[in-house]
Amino acid sequence: MKPFATDEKDPRTPHQKMVAGDWYIADDPEIQAAFRHALAATDRFGREYPADPDAAQEILRGLLGSFGEGAHVRAPLFVDYGTQLHIGEGTFVNYGLTALDVVDIRIGRNCQLGPNIQLLTPIHPLEPEPRRAGWEAAEPITIGDNVWIGGGASVMPGVTIGEDSAIGAGSVVTKDIPPRSLAVGSPARVIREL
Repeated sequence: MKPFATDEKDPRTPHQKMVAGDWYIADDPEIQAAFRHALAATDRFGREYPADPDAAQEILRGLLGSFGEGAHVRAPLFVDYGTQLHIGEGTFVNYGLTALDVVDIRIGRNCQLGPNIQLLTPIHPLEPEPRRAGWEAAEPITIGDNVWIGGGASVMPGVTIGEDSAIGAGSVVTKDIPPRSLAVGSPARVIREL
């Protein structure tokens, strides 16, 4: 995890700092407006999905950073902003994905994500005072092509899961997983090559 440090002379807006993964405070009006927009869009998606799952996918095309052909996400979906979440073509996402997309979350092509998965990019200072003041940052998550993640798994900030890998249900992925690997447990450990 990156050490806490801020630069008082940094001219960037809090939103610019956020999407760069640097330390920022989220009470900025631009950040809050983006959050409310995502909240409204995911609410519309959730209401539309039972009646017409295919039409609901169009709502995601307008919200997410990218949404590949043939991708399908089941409602409900929970995001911070949506604009930093990228889902590759042919990927299937089951019920209840939580994708805290403070920075990029990239899910490759032809992936299978089970229900109730958490993809968590935010980090907070270990020091109590800056944490109390509301400082946070983030590290991106990358999931390669043809990855299967079992239900209830959590992927932590800064993790890359290599292509053709499988992650066991309920696993907590705290470190990078090489391509063509089966990883299970908390913390997830590679138990064999695929």
